[in-house]
Amino acid sequence: MTAPAKPEPNRTDFAARLMAWYDRHHRRLPWRVAPGERANGLRATPYRVWLSEIMLQQTTVAAVKPYYERFLRDWPDVEALAAAEREAVMKAWAGLGYYSRARNLKKCAEEVVARHDGAFPADVAALRALPGIGAYTSAAIAAIAFDIPVAVVDGNVERVVTRHAAIEAPVATVKKDIAAIVQRWLPAERPGDFAQAMMDLGATICTPRAPACALCPVSADCAAFAAGEAERYPVKPAKAAKPVRTGAAFVAERADGALLLRKRGETGLLAGMSEVPTSAWSARTDGAGGLEAAPFAAGWRTAGEIRHVFTHFELRLSVYHARFDDDAPAGHWWSPRHLVHGEALPTVMKKAIEAAIPGATRKPPAPGASP
Repeated sequence: MTAPAKPEPNRTDFAARLMAWYDRHHRRLPWRVAPGERANGLRATPYRVWLSEIMLQQTTVAAVKPYYERFLRDWPDVEALAAAEREAVMKAWAGLGYYSRARNLKKCAEEVVARHDGAFPADVAALRALPGIGAYTSAAIAAIAFDIPVAVVDGNVERVVTRHAAIEAPVATVKKDIAAIVQRWLPAERPGDFAQAMMDLGATICTPRAPACALCPVSADCAAFAAGEAERYPVKPAKAAKPVRTGAAFVAERADGALLLRKRGETGLLAGMSEVPTSAWSARTDGAGGLEAAPFAAGWRTAGEIRHVFTHFELRLSVYHARFDDDAPAGHWWSPRHLVHGEALPTVMKKAIEAAIPGATRKPPAPGASP
């Protein structure tokens, strides 16, 4: 890590400028206790902080809001979520991606109820020991829900720090250095609000492209701003090309419009989710791409190809469509057309179905609603 172009700011001064900005310009989020509310004695609910942080991993705020509100409506506290059917949780999560998060969400709720009497522990190490809670999430819950003075570092915070200190190394190689800087800047008072202020600064001012440096409350001692090259940071490592995997998906439709689905295995990619029959593709191997992989004989017709990008590879599926009016094979079920949108279908499967039957995964309009 190279030395900053200017001396590192005084902790009290940096925090004061940032917190004054946050008090005026904080984002209004459904899971957040705003500074004014906090001043009036309202405190963040650990369950809501945890739920939002799990949902926000690798997902945008705009995408998360409706899911968060739906989860709170269906499972308003950790006891309700712990008692929920896992299949119901997976269905409610469908579309958010990274489905291991949903499985761990359910496991974590169960453990909080069973081992902690329904109360999230106010301790970073104890939080991190819970299913699905890593270093970032444990710190975020500890700071925001319990005001524990711990550095909270997400992608937004990494961007703010690497620019402020003009860090020349890729983020993955200097995460401990970044956390140490945040810890030094951390004020003794309101550490939870400080964490959210850093996130808001990165999300609204210190953005990946075209950062609004003129509006930044801490630009006076930002090394990247002083050098006129804020967009050069964070330094990015060379991108490795993602491997491409191939396979086939088979969309079987009954005369009444129902679609044939099955459940994926309990381990591996998309575990426990619903899908149309597919060939045996995986992150490491291709599946058959032709009719030789069809689950049964039918009048299969090609319906094009869909592409879906996972974290470590790209998947290309040849899609086939056929009418099939027999009973569902073992391990499969017929999902009525008006209920397909509520199945626990990952995005890649929705793409395959839509390629064969446009509109099939959309929620049907309510009776009497205008088209």
